[in-house]
Amino acid sequence: MVNIPNALTLLRALGVPAFLYLFLIADQPIAAFIVIAIGGLTDYLDGKLARALNQSTEFGAKFDPVVDRLYITAVVLALASREYLPWALVIAILARDLIMALLVAYQRLKGFEYVQVSFLGKAATFNLLYAFPFLLLKDVSAIGPAAYILGWAFAIWGIALYFYTAFQYLFKALVSSR
Repeated sequence: MVNIPNALTLLRALGVPAFLYLFLIADQPIAAFIVIAIGGLTDYLDGKLARALNQSTEFGAKFDPVVDRLYITAVVLALASREYLPWALVIAILARDLIMALLVAYQRLKGFEYVQVSFLGKAATFNLLYAFPFLLLKDVSAIGPAAYILGWAFAIWGIALYFYTAFQYLFKALVSSR
């Protein structure tokens, strides 16, 4: 079903290849910043509008987190390829996402109700999606150093919450599967 929130999620999904092109091929960090910032804004708006307009759909509930993971995966790989992020951190983030995906698949396979995304889980994704645009501006002369520091401030909080919530989800899944 196409509605405003789902259209925003689809727009965010289309932003992934646009970001990759602008950042990795066209070498346009400011344009890439704009694309990824719009992605973060649409991530906030799609859920907010779905609830406000009573337009929540099963498609949106399932596709939105997939697009979030796609965005995070593409961005961390792109940033690491330009040495804006350490590869060890990228591997840790991607491993966390893989573990969470396997957890959801296992819960569905066994017929368990899977653990719902928590407020802290949303806060973790929010912080990461807001960190990345600022990290992109590292080499923009006028604002690069300040943007990079701000980006890492968001990233540190986001990463800490990202792993904290992973442990919460795993614990809840273990408890609910007993």
